[in-house]
Amino acid sequence: MVKKSPDTARDLISQIAAGNESAFKTLFNNYSKRLFSFALAMTKSSADAEEIIQECFTRLWIQRNQLPAIDSPEAYLYRMVRNRTLDHLRKISREQKMINQVWTNLSQPDRSLEEFILTREYQQLIDQALSQLPLQKQQVYRLSREQEHSHEEIAAITGLSKSRVNNIITETLKFIKAHLDKHSGELGMIFWIYAWNHFR
Repeated sequence: MVKKSPDTARDLISQIAAGNESAFKTLFNNYSKRLFSFALAMTKSSADAEEIIQECFTRLWIQRNQLPAIDSPEAYLYRMVRNRTLDHLRKISREQKMINQVWTNLSQPDRSLEEFILTREYQQLIDQALSQLPLQKQQVYRLSREQEHSHEEIAAITGLSKSRVNNIITETLKFIKAHLDKHSGELGMIFWIYAWNHFR
């Protein structure tokens, strides 16, 4: 009896284009580990590499109607992961440059500013803003601000990627600033200056 040869990447791509979920799972099982290693070599982060692979395969399924035009499925998969990884690395680089630039341009806050930041009234406004956010964002903020963990440490504690931790902190700071702006634009600006000096 002749054994049926396993589906090739081209066969699987054709089936996926037709909406075959089983073929999609097979393609994922066949290539995800190799693609993960490829992304890991570039990012040096398991969490980031895993996130990139999930995003790429999700996009592959969503855009499956475009798959019949692909000549070399395997090369396409590696190219997709490479491009997404490069985008990820560029984003991290831009964020770090922005933070470094802000840090360079800002003068060190004087003692009166720190004392004001620690006043009960100011902290109550920040707590009000935090209470409106999801628990995950509250946790990341408090790990950074109250327990003074680095972004790498927070990523290890929460299981999130470092880039996701960076995004959450940036989003949270912007939300708190907007909340403080409603009470006084000066409060929001003071918080923003202080935050960039302490949430690196």
